[in-house]
Amino acid sequence: FLARTIRTLAARHGGTSGIYVQDLRTGRGAAWNAGARFPAGSTLKLAIAVTVLRTLGHKPESYTQVSRLLGKMLISSDNDAANALEVWLAGSTSAGSERVNETMRALGLDNSIMYGGYETSRRPAAAAAAIPIRVESQPAFGVGKYTTAADLARLARVVYLAAAGKGPLLRLGVSGSEARYLLWLLAQVTDRGKLDRFFGTNPVVLHKAG
Repeated sequence: FLARTIRTLAARHGGTSGIYVQDLRTGRGAAWNAGARFPAGSTLKLAIAVTVLRTLGHKPESYTQVSRLLGKMLISSDNDAANALEVWLAGSTSAGSERVNETMRALGLDNSIMYGGYETSRRPAAAAAAIPIRVESQPAFGVGKYTTAADLARLARVVYLAAAGKGPLLRLGVSGSEARYLLWLLAQVTDRGKLDRFFGTNPVVLHKAG
């Protein structure tokens, strides 16, 4: 039923869609065109945040540079903050991107690439059966960051699991406390009107829009 529902939603939306839906507790779900690569934009800022916490080794102290930059990057999707965190990670945005890519590969997210930094702007940018990940149609786009519905959903799930003291992020050095801090930041995201519009009035959706 769920698979039919998401196929219907994709057809109704038109264009090329990628959908990956998973119950965070049971792991069950369904997907449609979830292996197709799309321009990633700001969605991969979540991967930067995970890599920063993995490197830091603890939840950042309040009012520190890292805490301030994480908040700006995730809550208001600030590109300058994202670039600054990549530089903090490895000395440059390109080297920082490689660190982020290494984290994603360690998590098995093989269809996502962090391709350098973001365009500078002072304005906010906008244990069940495996869910099949196929490519039904592929949008055309140029060189740059890309990801898939499946990779983004699985990245969000490992953060959720880590917050409960479970999953692969713990082996990479991200603690439960750090993961809960990251979920709290995602709850503050100001880029509303996307997924949020499907969940009633003033919902709290813990995601990184892009």
